[in-house]
Amino acid sequence: MTAPARRLTRSTSDKWIAGVCGGLAEYFGWNANIVRLVFVASCLLPGPQFLIYLAMWLIIPKK
Repeated sequence: MTAPARRLTRSTSDKWIAGVCGGLAEYFGWNANIVRLVFVASCLLPGPQFLIYLAMWLIIPKK
C-alpha cells in the first residue's frame, strides 16, 4: 500500500491574506504562525521576499 501523495496547496482554512503561509505550514507540518513570523522577519532583510510571496500566490493552487 502506498501513502497518498502530498500536494502543496494554498490553505483555505488557515489563511490571512492568500493562504500561502498556511499552505506551506500544512505541507511541512509546521505551525502557520511560525511560518508567518519567519516571513515577516525575512521581509526586514534585503531581497525579493515579497515578490516571491506574490509569485507563490499565483503559482500554488487552492485546495
